[in-house]
Amino acid sequence: MKALPLAYRQVHLDFHTSEQIAGIGKEFDPEQFVATLQEARVNSITCFSKCHHGMIYHETEFPAKHPHLETNLLAEQIEACHAAGIRVPIYISVGLDMHQSSRHPEWRELGVDGKIRGAAPLDAGWHKLCFNSASPYIDYVLAQTQEVLDNFEVDGLFFDIISQGQCVCQRCLAGMLEQDLDPECEEDRAAYAAEVLAGFKRRMSQDIRERNSECNIFYNAGHVGPGIRSTLDTYTHLELESLPSGGWGYDHFPTTVRYARGLGYDFLGMTGKFQKSWADFGGFKDRAALEYECFTALAEGGKCSIGDQLHPSGALDPATYSLIGSVYAEVEAKEPWCVGALPVTEIGIVTPEALGREDGRVDSAAGGAYRMLLEAHYQFDIVDGEMDWERYRAVILPDKIHLTPDLKEKLEAFIAGGGVAVLSHESGLDPDHERFILDGMPVYYRNAAPYNPDFVVPAEAVSAGILPSQHVMYDRGLEVEAVAGAESLGEVWHPYFNRTYRHFCSHFHTPPEKASGFPAAAQLGRVIYFAHPIFGAYFRHGPRMYRQWFLNCLQRALPDKLVRTNAPTTAHLTLTHQPDPGRAVLHLLHYVPERRYGAVPTIEDVLPLHDLEVSIEFPQAPDRVYLAGTEASLPFDYADGRVNVILDRLDGHAMLVLE
Repeated sequence: MKALPLAYRQVHLDFHTSEQIAGIGKEFDPEQFVATLQEARVNSITCFSKCHHGMIYHETEFPAKHPHLETNLLAEQIEACHAAGIRVPIYISVGLDMHQSSRHPEWRELGVDGKIRGAAPLDAGWHKLCFNSASPYIDYVLAQTQEVLDNFEVDGLFFDIISQGQCVCQRCLAGMLEQDLDPECEEDRAAYAAEVLAGFKRRMSQDIRERNSECNIFYNAGHVGPGIRSTLDTYTHLELESLPSGGWGYDHFPTTVRYARGLGYDFLGMTGKFQKSWADFGGFKDRAALEYECFTALAEGGKCSIGDQLHPSGALDPATYSLIGSVYAEVEAKEPWCVGALPVTEIGIVTPEALGREDGRVDSAAGGAYRMLLEAHYQFDIVDGEMDWERYRAVILPDKIHLTPDLKEKLEAFIAGGGVAVLSHESGLDPDHERFILDGMPVYYRNAAPYNPDFVVPAEAVSAGILPSQHVMYDRGLEVEAVAGAESLGEVWHPYFNRTYRHFCSHFHTPPEKASGFPAAAQLGRVIYFAHPIFGAYFRHGPRMYRQWFLNCLQRALPDKLVRTNAPTTAHLTLTHQPDPGRAVLHLLHYVPERRYGAVPTIEDVLPLHDLEVSIEFPQAPDRVYLAGTEASLPFDYADGRVNVILDRLDGHAMLVLE
């Protein structure tokens, strides 16, 4: 779908403003608005047509115009910004609209439990609206969008709260029955909800394109994963909403972006200036945290968006834009080494989301694999079965990837082509959880492990850096038996007994008694298997031994890696390639998130690193090695197909360029 390229330095300017507040936009000054954005280096700002309250912020034929709007706000924002060369994508809330919800409660989404989805009657908050195409509400959303397209020069449209639950309102019940679906069946309700949502996107995008041939279109649901594939053609780009302190956490964006960038769409990372989450008026994120979040987006090949919320008066907060500008000035300086950059990777992690088996906003199994590889400085993507795996030297199927016929065929072809496969726990089983069906699997499936927890002793060949003892495995594994010719990479030890009311020992769990005779991990050719959910367990519990054991096993099958370094596990290294002008760029980031304050993660201090050794696999000796933004070349050595260089000091973020 034709669209405008994304700007690098964006602001998402929320404006969810109660109809009970007066003086809306009274202090809006177009010249001051633009001057503030320009000083902060902002080149695109998303502004509001309609908010969650259902209020409209411009002249309109609809009765939902904010009753205290004192200026034609959106029109003036667009006119002023366009005159200064600043884009203005337009925001329209869809899933939440209190103006319509309060007047038409029959338009709300109704759960199977008979409860309206959203805030309780005496609670502050929103009510979720149903997306059924038979609803007059969706006709209203379409008509309001048409008005925006007809009346404004539209750079883009950002539709928000784009989700549909298993609604059983009268329209959805009738729609399911018309299609011979059973409303009492959860699978049928979910299928119908997906169809309703897809129908909404297709109807909107088709209508938009009839009026505007190139404006950007995005449907926001707060996360981008494999579920987007069926309607990806209705989007022009992706916006990865991920405010670490707002409930997303610091693992969400890095895992999401490593999947989303493989979909082939231009994308941006959206964080916020807030100490906590959206609409945290007076809350300011530490600059180091905002740097890390924006520079990570650049390192992963994306653009940047920082969320703010406009005060009801219509005046931007100078302190906010001083903070944003201090970061965006650096982003602007870094852009030449980011434009058109593509990730260079060696490993793919198959996401459980592709099979509907995720267990949270960040799936623990994929999250654990991501953490292990990130901390060991591997270059990797998160993938599904529809993506191309040919670029990878290894793929990891973490903990719960049951093999469909298509996935089995793809994985076996990958192994036959010389790739390494690492599977753990239930990965490799058939969908009915009865047997391993991957050809070349090093183990047979027996049953669930009889003890939980049990213990593992890694084999000597993969024990480097691990204390010589029995190591507890906190999560229950499977009991498996090695096939003929497979090599054991560790042995399971059993405790005396499971902890129950009938018999227990000490405070926590029972100590190990004896070796079980069953493997905890095994290898056959290019296939490695772990009997426990080692990746999810690492994400949940964090024993360093789990990571070290996995890395030792991986290194046996994959003895070299794209990037080697003496950097600590807290440093993140991301390798990219710019086809034009033909250079490699290694992003080095060292920011350490902390959870000092209850549930709010943050980054306050930038901790420098010194004498950083870096070795990068490269096909030929480069003409020049330097740090982006500097003129001086760095001394380097080229040997055995690798560029070796030492950085005297790293402060937060640097880009090492091989040109």
